[in-house]
Amino acid sequence: MIKNAKQILAKPFSTNMTKTLVQAISVGLTTGVIVSAFRWIIDQTMQLLYQIYPQMAAQRVLIVPYILLMFIIAITLGKITTPYLEQVIGSGVPQIEAVLLNENKMPWWSILWRKFIGGLLAICPGLMLGREGPCIEMGAMVGQGLAEKVFKSNKENLRTLQECGVAAGLAAAFSAPIAGALFLVEEITFDFKPQKVVAVLAATFSADFVTILAFGNKPCLYLPVNDYLPVTAYWALPLIGIFLGIMAYIYQYVLLSLKPWFSKIKKIPAAYHSIIPLILIIPVGLFNAHLLGGSHVLIDNLFNLNWNVKAFGSWDFLLLPILFLIIRFVFSMLSYGSSVPGGIFMPILVLGALLGIICANIMIKSQIILPMYFPHILVISMAAYFGAIEKAPFTAIMLLTEMIGTVQQVLPMIIVTFVAYYILDILGGKPIYEALRLQMNYHKNIDK
Repeated sequence: MIKNAKQILAKPFSTNMTKTLVQAISVGLTTGVIVSAFRWIIDQTMQLLYQIYPQMAAQRVLIVPYILLMFIIAITLGKITTPYLEQVIGSGVPQIEAVLLNENKMPWWSILWRKFIGGLLAICPGLMLGREGPCIEMGAMVGQGLAEKVFKSNKENLRTLQECGVAAGLAAAFSAPIAGALFLVEEITFDFKPQKVVAVLAATFSADFVTILAFGNKPCLYLPVNDYLPVTAYWALPLIGIFLGIMAYIYQYVLLSLKPWFSKIKKIPAAYHSIIPLILIIPVGLFNAHLLGGSHVLIDNLFNLNWNVKAFGSWDFLLLPILFLIIRFVFSMLSYGSSVPGGIFMPILVLGALLGIICANIMIKSQIILPMYFPHILVISMAAYFGAIEKAPFTAIMLLTEMIGTVQQVLPMIIVTFVAYYILDILGGKPIYEALRLQMNYHKNIDK
């Protein structure tokens, strides 16, 4: 007997989707408010640094009180993070992965406010850390807090709201709702259930809506790239992918070596290691304050330069990005390895942009592309470098697509990201957050 539509379809109004969506939107809106405040304070502080450092360069006597301020910040940061150091330091994504895998539990309120204040104390002085990591962990804590205190959720629903918070945190940090949802699926849960994904999307667009009200509808890293990359240049894309894959492996190797290196510093407790980068980064700020922080401002500056044939014909234009790359790489590692709250998303994107400038300049000098296609290589390299290190190609491509506001570069991004991903995999690389979580669990067992 063939069933009719009434026998197949569910009864009207029998689904619990409405309840789930209301809870997910609540998580998204709350996360959006917290992340917007976090972003605003960082943006204002970075603008202040751009004024303070030139003044210190002109009047060197001002450096002394600034150094004292850095010591105060390091001590305050250490006191805030000490009770929950392993849960608060770093991006927070490995810790959230451990929570969702039932390897760890977190007191949501203690972690939430410590991540907020600690993240500001680490990022605002100019340490080369991303704000998206703390935003992700804060979003997860918001989801957990609402689930436990407001909605009185069961274990399954608690997990769903934590996942909604993760995606909402990334969406609000970058104004990229689809990338937020993809990141959750591709790198955190590895699970695609339609009803859960709909709830996650509700959380991401509601979080993004709050940031639009706060900052406008322009993404925080808007890079308008027009026209298509010439097909005649496609043969060079795999070569760029190979180069970026090798550089991604170097990044992973050094990042995973930081904890053993910093553990050798016996005279300074781990909670106070932040004093090392906070002091060492002062000369960088005196050299060029725009190198400090995440830094989407640096990418904007590089992207919006007046590109012309004469500029690309100079070797200085190749040497300067290499110098910036070395500075950013070294201090990104020092910042992240010093046991402070802060992410690696933006630092990776900045490094990808600088690597893209190097590749683009070589291609222009070799007459493979015209100078007008420089921005294309920059954006493609950002996606590929990020996608390889994170081993999250879909997230990388969608994130950059949402940021640049066009789909014209999708195919080149796919090609280069695929090759970079493949090279990293051959070399033995792992998804960076999974590797950091495994390292965290290893050292936790050693300490026991």
